[in-house]
Amino acid sequence: MQKLRFSLAMVTVVWVGLLAGCDKQDDSVPIKHASAATKTGPTKTLREARDGFTTKLTRQQTKGEPAVKPPSSQLQLVRYDSKVGPLVAYLTAEPGDGKKHPAIVWIRGGDCNTIGDVWTPQLPNNDQTAVEFRRAGIVTMFASLRGGNENPGVYEGFYGEVDDVIAAADFLAKQPFVDPQRIYLGGHGTGGTLVLLTAEYTDRFRATFSFGPAMSPVKYGIQFTPYDDTNKNEVALRSPANWLDSVRSPVFVFEGSEGGNGQDLLTMKSRGTNSAAQFFLIKGADPNSILFPVTSLIAKRINLDNGPACNISFTAPELNDLLAPP
Repeated sequence: MQKLRFSLAMVTVVWVGLLAGCDKQDDSVPIKHASAATKTGPTKTLREARDGFTTKLTRQQTKGEPAVKPPSSQLQLVRYDSKVGPLVAYLTAEPGDGKKHPAIVWIRGGDCNTIGDVWTPQLPNNDQTAVEFRRAGIVTMFASLRGGNENPGVYEGFYGEVDDVIAAADFLAKQPFVDPQRIYLGGHGTGGTLVLLTAEYTDRFRATFSFGPAMSPVKYGIQFTPYDDTNKNEVALRSPANWLDSVRSPVFVFEGSEGGNGQDLLTMKSRGTNSAAQFFLIKGADPNSILFPVTSLIAKRINLDNGPACNISFTAPELNDLLAPP
């Protein structure tokens, strides 16, 4: 075990690199559908595979740092109920116009269990603040997760965190200024991996936008594996590549062709037979430079998506044109 963890640590990228992911493929990640790795026999969905399974953590990891209070003119610090207790989040202020607005839960990259400064302006080629949703009038919730910030619970490495993301949606649905039928989900890097897993577990969200997810979070290294990563069951239930057939609501996966998890995206795309999950590798972009222009386009599509069912769609040419040289 110590030798395995040492090898994982050696390939763990630095903190900034984690925001973009890495390309190295981990040979221990199950390639086939994870039902083959579970003890309960064949299963059809991630929800069924998780039913009755209890993850066993090898360490108790928490952040232990309070969330920074945001500028009241932009965001408010709130707490939402989860299975482990109240978790902190940033939420855009009530518009005060008496209308119900579309909303999105956004999960950050890097240490996706925590939240931090998403209000300081950033350069367009590396803007990880999801500011375009707020500018478009979309209610935005930056959710922290168990063990992050000063939250109760401990990091589970992409397992119990799925439940927290769903709890964030439940919180949004109760807000008088949110349209409960138009709650979306998005995330970047490690957050992109988590939101893809969440969309495979539930159709709670109208649509999900995943930026740069990994086929399995094992590749992120020891910081993100507080469980026995030699246990195929533990790994399989955390690996989005195993559960693409479980997707029931629209899922859009984006990555830049320059670095990041582009190969993971192509591999998942090649395996996919589920039309509900669509994959886009954007030419000439890196994992961070795609965020600002693509989230801007997503925000426009969300505001137009006001029918009884989601009508959001994208094409590869229009996405490539977003970052094409003038």
